[in-house]
Amino acid sequence: MHCSIFKSSKKDEMYLYIARPEPTENEAEAASPLEILPEPMRIAFGRATFVMDLELSESRKLARVNVLHVIDSIQTKGFFIQVPPEGLINPNQPAPEGLRGA
Repeated sequence: MHCSIFKSSKKDEMYLYIARPEPTENEAEAASPLEILPEPMRIAFGRATFVMDLELSESRKLARVNVLHVIDSIQTKGFFIQVPPEGLINPNQPAPEGLRGA
């Protein structure tokens, strides 16, 4: 399965995995990857910044999540949200300022 990964502008270490559509000859500007998300999740995710395209398979290892769980979520819901791992986020740290100049 081919997927594209985007990072959240609102939460460090939060990523969105979505199936990557096959390119077409007359491909217009791509739709926002967030359109697939329910509205409350879209608001919580913030602006999506492209990170990379990735080929997912049962034999591929991912650093923080089980690849089979990611594949299943993309096939059933159309997306997978990777949330920050417990214990790595300092609740007293100031919120990130976001992307400068955007």
